[in-house]
Amino acid sequence: MNDERATAGDELFDEKTVDPDPINQFNRWFADAKAAGIPMPEAMTMANAGTDGRPAARMLLLKQADASGFVFYTNYRSRKARELEANPFAALVFYWQMLDYQVRVEGPVERTSPAESDEYFATRPRESQLGAHASPQSEEIADREALDSRFAEVAEKYGDREVERPEHWGGYRLRPERIEFWKARPGRLHDRLLYERLPDGTWKLARLAP
Repeated sequence: MNDERATAGDELFDEKTVDPDPINQFNRWFADAKAAGIPMPEAMTMANAGTDGRPAARMLLLKQADASGFVFYTNYRSRKARELEANPFAALVFYWQMLDYQVRVEGPVERTSPAESDEYFATRPRESQLGAHASPQSEEIADREALDSRFAEVAEKYGDREVERPEHWGGYRLRPERIEFWKARPGRLHDRLLYERLPDGTWKLARLAP
């Protein structure tokens, strides 16, 4: 992260200018990222740990961010899903380089309802729907041809019919307990504003040293 580069949006970023609700603040920055033309602003790193305590991270796509939390979708038989079922906590990181913005989100994770998963699955491109049936995500396979063959079998099975969501595929919702907003400043004196959820559901806002 190049702190000597002039940051886009050099307006004041402090406790007086941010939204008291971190979800609103996140959506404000997310809108800025889209307006700036940043490719795939919904891309995020998700980190978690299994029962052995070893961390793992991968890139995912955010599909929803509102008062209920941050939602993403996956195969429930995948490695990350198995780890989340065993240890249902995770962290997300968004970094929008053109703006020198970073957001970190931490909290417990739970499955979305089947109805929510059905609703989102219906919006996916047909090839992605078929792929959810064809791919045994995270499992070892013989070769690429085996995967392509399985996809062809699934495509033939459904023909022109609607593709229903497989039971092993669906969403997770991270309910944030901590959300940190980071903005680059010269001399590495970056702005870091941390929201922490209190027991009554309100948010405490504090500034952290860079």
